[in-house]
Amino acid sequence: MIKFEYTIKDELGIHARPAGGIAKIAKNFRSAITVFKGTQSASASKLMALMGLGVKQGDTVTVTVSGEDETAAEAAIREFFEANL
Repeated sequence: MIKFEYTIKDELGIHARPAGGIAKIAKNFRSAITVFKGTQSASASKLMALMGLGVKQGDTVTVTVSGEDETAAEAAIREFFEANL
């Protein structure tokens, strides 16, 4: 399992557009990708669940990636977070 933390810089947080981008990337991998905010979590492949976390600017999320292609999946998700959030 690979894990990283990221502090959201986007002024709107994880809203519809970035949530859709995260879900699209997550669906390309076999690994389970989960986003945590505090005690809440959501599968990265579920757009509505991601939006339901209510992640705002300044919040720190933890992303875990576990599975056979976890290294590639983690790199893709991290790159998306850094470029878009």
